[in-house]
Amino acid sequence: MMAAFSMASMTDVIFLLLIFFMVTSTFVFPTALEIDLPQSSEQTSEKPATRIYITPEAAYYIQYADQEPDSIDQEQIEPRLRAILAQDSATTVAIHAATDVPYGKVVEVLNIGAANNIKMVLATKARAAVPADAADTQTTPLTPSQEN
Repeated sequence: MMAAFSMASMTDVIFLLLIFFMVTSTFVFPTALEIDLPQSSEQTSEKPATRIYITPEAAYYIQYADQEPDSIDQEQIEPRLRAILAQDSATTVAIHAATDVPYGKVVEVLNIGAANNIKMVLATKARAAVPADAADTQTTPLTPSQEN
């Protein structure tokens, strides 16, 4: 009888488990709405648990944690945010507004957050890096007669 234990089969099992988890993790879909976000060069590292979605049709949705987004009216935003704030006083709310949404709709939601002392951030997608050569050729300064 051998006193040594062979670990060769154990590494095979570990690699199979690793491959299994890598493949199955690609099937996980986030529960969110498809919103065409504006681009920004700066991104925050904060991941808010509460999200408010504003669609181009001016429909509002609110999502807390990993729940499904709920359709709400604009008048219901403040009571829902207060209820969430009562559960988690350090919550941050992300506003996901499509690029076609009028700026006034976004400001109305920001005002609701400011009135309730809720920290709010605007969600954007990362801007694609433009090479310095291409940036110089794509921008043309406007003369005062062209600005109007």
